[in-house]
Amino acid sequence: MKLGIVGLPNVGKSTLFNAITKAGAEAANYPFCTIEPNVGVVAVPDERLKVLHEMYDSKRTVYTSIEFYDIAGLVKGASKGEGLGNKFLGHIREVAAIVHVVRCFEDTNVVHVAGKIDPLSDIEIINTELILSDMEVLERRLQKTQKNLKGDKTLQAELDLLLRIKETIEKGLSARTLDLNEEETEFVRSLDLLSFKPIIYAANVSEEDATSDTDNEYVRAVREFAATEGSDVVVICAKLEAEIAELEDDEKAAFLEELGISESGLDKLIRASYHLLDLISFLTAGPQEVRAWTIKRGTKAPQAAGKIHTDFERGFIRAETIAYNDLIQCGNLATAREKGLVRSEGKDYVVKDGDVILFRFNV
Repeated sequence: MKLGIVGLPNVGKSTLFNAITKAGAEAANYPFCTIEPNVGVVAVPDERLKVLHEMYDSKRTVYTSIEFYDIAGLVKGASKGEGLGNKFLGHIREVAAIVHVVRCFEDTNVVHVAGKIDPLSDIEIINTELILSDMEVLERRLQKTQKNLKGDKTLQAELDLLLRIKETIEKGLSARTLDLNEEETEFVRSLDLLSFKPIIYAANVSEEDATSDTDNEYVRAVREFAATEGSDVVVICAKLEAEIAELEDDEKAAFLEELGISESGLDKLIRASYHLLDLISFLTAGPQEVRAWTIKRGTKAPQAAGKIHTDFERGFIRAETIAYNDLIQCGNLATAREKGLVRSEGKDYVVKDGDVILFRFNV
């Protein structure tokens, strides 16, 4: 899973990226210090794997991972090439979802590219550039469809949908605000429109606001806007995350408890990302390794097996499945089998989050 971290210059993108990946990307107090996207791979924490590791006395534990791309700060006019904008927009095209870092804190020591703190204006600038880039893509597709319609009247539905999209984004609304059925969604996704990509607004707040039980006025404004397009909001303090990143795991828990924070910003982002992209994890376990695998919710057993190896999908016979909680309550797989909790599932079985699966296949 690839997530692109975007935002205006000096909103805390690279600071956040450094904190959650420990990749050491350059973070400077001036625009465009990031030109090529820095990439950091982060293991997705999953307490279930630790428990399974002990149960099976496994030789290794493999967590699923997320790739964070620190994409350079966009500015007004990016779609026309301002601030190396075309290059940056191209980088956004490569990711599955966008993490839009929005500055929601006051600090006279950190300059803002617009000279003032206005998160809604920041969001509008970025979304406008994505929409303007989409307009070019859409115009080309419209011309092609209108030309082919003369010889293929079945393309009328496609043309009507393209015109709906155009009408929406011409109003300054992102393509993700469209109300689409499943078939229409797949078509629009195939257009690779930037403003259709799922987005999480990461409201970057001060340390004081990060430990507060109430949102500040900037965060409230971001939440209200996000609700209009069905996007998620994560409140995060990049500066605080940088401090957390320097601690060992046992120290992190104590530090967060001392601050009165239930989870780190990284954990919040991961949870929001899974929700936004409708992802779940199934697990495999044995003496050699325990491992988590990320799939789309609704994935059937053969396709889930294919995440491990294409031969598993091609030669799929059955999936020996048990719910994680059932396995833990039994204490081991043998007891679970005795109690009839290990199920033999076929090709139509829809994998559930936390399923512990052994795939049987023959190639």
